[in-house]
Amino acid sequence: MTGREILHKMKVTTGKEKVGLCSSASDTGKGKSKMSKHVTLGYHLVKGKSSHPMEDYVVAEFKQVEDNELGLFAIFDGHLSHDIPDYLRSNLFVNILNEPDFWTETESAVRKAYRTTDTTILDKAGDLGKGGSTAVTAILINCEKLVVANVGDSRAVICKNGVAKQLSVDHEPSKERANIEDRGGFVSNFPGDVPRVDGQLAVARAFGDKSLKKHLSSEPDVFSEIVDEDTEFIILASDGIWKVMTNEEAVDCIKHIKDAKAAAKHLAEEALTRRSSDDISCIVVKLR
Repeated sequence: MTGREILHKMKVTTGKEKVGLCSSASDTGKGKSKMSKHVTLGYHLVKGKSSHPMEDYVVAEFKQVEDNELGLFAIFDGHLSHDIPDYLRSNLFVNILNEPDFWTETESAVRKAYRTTDTTILDKAGDLGKGGSTAVTAILINCEKLVVANVGDSRAVICKNGVAKQLSVDHEPSKERANIEDRGGFVSNFPGDVPRVDGQLAVARAFGDKSLKKHLSSEPDVFSEIVDEDTEFIILASDGIWKVMTNEEAVDCIKHIKDAKAAAKHLAEEALTRRSSDDISCIVVKLR
């Protein structure tokens, strides 16, 4: 089965709740593993206060692939674009699963797929536009191994024994100044503003952004984590959450909520209470 066929079968509807690939002004849903009745997912999206369309897109689904089960989870947070995160939603996991060494060298396959996907986006800039997108992806293999990758500042955090552990890297321009300058770019530090690549983009790595690409990277950081009995849940979220909450605050906010969908909604609502004005998207995967 090809990656495209797997993703096509994921676009399903269960009852009144949409599962899988989604984005809207306000959207919510849930799903569960067939391999382990204790593993469930929930997601929630809320459009921010900007006048442009929602630019956050989500993938959240469990899928049987021959004798294996994959949990496929992702947050794509667009900037100056909803077309590029939408493209990633439809294509990034397809490309990952189509890598020949996906099952044997998963981390390497993820890196390759990120690169080839970005190359395609740049080649399609005439159709997809000049903007870009961050990404954080997580693949849960047979409820035993978690492979996380990201570019930008969407983030993955797990809770182990009640303690938050970040599994992604926030790619901030100030942290990657040397690499940006080596490529011929610069990092601005205007008073009252965050550091930006060439005075424009507030992340140092992203998909797309053709006009800035010489100074940006789309190389993901990739991490693997064994899911054991101490691993309680996973949070994936866009910076609409992380601008107003620490990892520990996010974990503490939902650790007492058993239902994954209710937990995702509560996390988004807490970010709104803390006056987050950005698009908000989050996925919670309960592991026990």
